[in-house]
Amino acid sequence: MFESKHEKELSKHYGRETLILCILVSLIVGGISGGLVGSVLGGSMKYSSLLSFFEPTGNQSAESTQTVKAQEESQTIDTVKKVSPAVVSIVISADLSKYYQRTGPNIFPFGDIFDSGTASPQSGKQTIGGGSGFIVSADGMILTNKHVVDRDDVDYTVVTSDGKQYPAIVLARDPSNDIGIVKIEATNLPTLEFGDSDSVQIGQTVIAIGYSLAQYQNTVTKGVVSGLARNITAGSSGSAERLEGVIQTDAAINQGNSGGPLVSLEGLVVGINTAIDQQGQLIGFSIPINVVKPVVESVKKTGKIIRPFIGIRYIPITKGLAEANKLPFDYGVQILKGTGPTDTAVVAGSPAEKAGLKEGDIILELNGVKLDGDHSLVGQLSKHNVGDEITLKVSSGGQLKDVKIKLEERKE
Repeated sequence: MFESKHEKELSKHYGRETLILCILVSLIVGGISGGLVGSVLGGSMKYSSLLSFFEPTGNQSAESTQTVKAQEESQTIDTVKKVSPAVVSIVISADLSKYYQRTGPNIFPFGDIFDSGTASPQSGKQTIGGGSGFIVSADGMILTNKHVVDRDDVDYTVVTSDGKQYPAIVLARDPSNDIGIVKIEATNLPTLEFGDSDSVQIGQTVIAIGYSLAQYQNTVTKGVVSGLARNITAGSSGSAERLEGVIQTDAAINQGNSGGPLVSLEGLVVGINTAIDQQGQLIGFSIPINVVKPVVESVKKTGKIIRPFIGIRYIPITKGLAEANKLPFDYGVQILKGTGPTDTAVVAGSPAEKAGLKEGDIILELNGVKLDGDHSLVGQLSKHNVGDEITLKVSSGGQLKDVKIKLEERKE
């Protein structure tokens, strides 16, 4: 329906509602009101509907937004119900009296877990910490962080979501990433499905579940992916580990959440929660699940983590090191021997020796990736499997060359 010039003038002077009444009157006077006025006055179209008849309301966008929010909320609830049964708590316990006798009354190996006074801790097993994990096989294989299960002189107990407790053994610890795998004796356990962390996008909604503060089992937090491919140095108690390509999220990750899953709204695991930035607010980091997949498959097939290696000892090159030693490059790694008589620069029979690498060579790139502060040699090697062929860009004797190497299994 279109407004005439006269109707537009009426709208200016009398307003929209007056215009509608004028139109109705004109329809009645003109003798053509039968169908329209009959439906309006008969109750099948009310006054508010009549306004909509002349011009759509502005509520459609708000209603659409509310619908989307309701759908996401419902999906979040469904995802949490789906995922939570496979998320576990990992409780760490030890007989602290043994440590007291070994180290003396004022020196304890577990930091400020208990009062460092002169009183002897009670004998018997006591809980000294905890973390999170999630079940990846129905027969009890559980994925967590290496730093959650990094001690051999303590006991680990897995508590499932239904409250059952199982003694756990450590199957493997990844030497290159903060990944640990433990095992409990159980069957028909619920498991989580892996997603594709390479397809994760900034702004994507994610959910973190874990044993928050080692007290609150299966705590759920929700947020978004706030950054990708971050490189961080994470650690505590005097030890630190370089983690590359991790996912940053603002979903709250508290102490105790370590080892728990970061999942998409579809309930697929996209990362393992591993670290927080204590200087910021809601800045947490997760290991991408695509880095973890080969580790899990390796343990399932062989019972251990098989990592490829090239067989060299080396030192990362920094600007300071390059200046001090007058090196031609301020990045990469230089192959050097160790201080001991058996600490050779190139391991005998290794892939590096077979490829002709020697002491003093500088490896600048691996498959086109520049080796620098953001991309370590170990981090790049961890993306490959035994049997893969890689290409190194090497500076040797003042000449640049490409060296192809077939990766072999690391012998621990």
